[in-house]
Amino acid sequence: MPLFIVRHQHDAEHCPAKDPAMGAMLLGHMSRPNVARHGLKIQGEAVVRGAHTMFFIAEAADESLVEAFVAPFRQAGSVDVMAASTCAGVVASGGCAAPLPALGDVPALDPETACQDAIDAGLVVHRAHPLNGETSVPQLLGGVIMPNARFYVRNHFQIPNLDAAGYRLNVGGRVERTLSLSYRELRQMPSQTTLATLECAGNGRVWFDPPIPGEQWDIGAVSTAEWTGVPLVDILDRAGIAAGAQEVLFRGADGGSLEDVPTPIRYERSLRIDDARNSGALLAYLMNGEPLPIHHGFPLRLIVPSWYAVASVKWLTEIELIDRVFTGHYQTDKYWYEFERDGRDVREPVNLLQVRSLITEPGPDAEIEGGDVTIRGVAWSGVAPIARVEVSAGGDWHEARLIGEPSRKAWQRWELVTRLDRRGPTTLRARATDRAGRIQPEHAEWNRLGYGNNSVQQIAVQIT
Repeated sequence: MPLFIVRHQHDAEHCPAKDPAMGAMLLGHMSRPNVARHGLKIQGEAVVRGAHTMFFIAEAADESLVEAFVAPFRQAGSVDVMAASTCAGVVASGGCAAPLPALGDVPALDPETACQDAIDAGLVVHRAHPLNGETSVPQLLGGVIMPNARFYVRNHFQIPNLDAAGYRLNVGGRVERTLSLSYRELRQMPSQTTLATLECAGNGRVWFDPPIPGEQWDIGAVSTAEWTGVPLVDILDRAGIAAGAQEVLFRGADGGSLEDVPTPIRYERSLRIDDARNSGALLAYLMNGEPLPIHHGFPLRLIVPSWYAVASVKWLTEIELIDRVFTGHYQTDKYWYEFERDGRDVREPVNLLQVRSLITEPGPDAEIEGGDVTIRGVAWSGVAPIARVEVSAGGDWHEARLIGEPSRKAWQRWELVTRLDRRGPTTLRARATDRAGRIQPEHAEWNRLGYGNNSVQQIAVQIT
């Protein structure tokens, strides 16, 4: 609801609080039950002591309700009613005087609400609209699964606010049978549950040198969750793949206008037929045992394990089998590695996750008591399970202990207990090797759009 700041001021000789009856009446008027009867919600109030001035913040459907409520205060002095916004609303709007961004034709979550939700969950917000926030390093500690509210958020457009009751997944194109499946029908189909790590392709972009434009992700644009849904292959089999089909195109409900694209677009990505059938992809409706949060694609999203999260289309509404190579904006203009090698421009598609490890404990700039120290973290690879993780504390590499079952779909925890007796600044490093023999590089190859930075992480700590 709209937000208003109310300022009431009176002169010292007519301070209503001097009259016990008048003061009690005003307290009753400001009581939460009475405020609610007037159609308002008071977020907080305060009196500036000695200045005979009171402020309060109110939510109301429109200003007329506020004006009616403040009538008793006008009898005692002046009243100013000012339209207001939260800090999240101002930043999402792009300025104190700017209106909230237009949401388009699809019902969408209020950008102010979306941003405030992310802040309250402890995400590190890089952009308020479209909302982009990463999981902070302290939240990466603990178990394998990331709680839904703390799972990083990546958006290109507004957040669609879809109604499950009216939702349909339409499947068409080069198929033998077109499908239109309701949310209820999808929930009634045989399901699978898989643990999968999603990582934004730009995770770690801030560490490339020279700097690269784009969302300045640190290391927290990665999280792991348990996803439940209908295997994509079951949907493809039910529809039947017709002759000539080459790719499966996935279309989300989110879309809008971009500066470098002449017409409005939807968020779309495709997979080759073989990848769509063999990747273990899910049409997920549960995240960690709960219905998908709206920030993560409610009511249905694609999950493509082992691939960068760009492939896992949220708010999925359409699947189309096509007889060509898809050339949409987020398929061909973005999400390609663009290197310069031997004087030649080289392009490679962003697909499987690079091998990578992160130190989650201790955190950067931590002060650690000398002696036996436990270093913990996570490691993952989209090509093969993790074979080993090695850790250096300013000297030789030591192999860490892997915890849990190996998987190419989800990260694996690791830990190393080592002795650190030398006081002063120390640099911790960790590098992972997968079973395909891929090892983290000291420095990932610079590329124009800043994708896939899996450089060996360095953590500066102080040994006391």
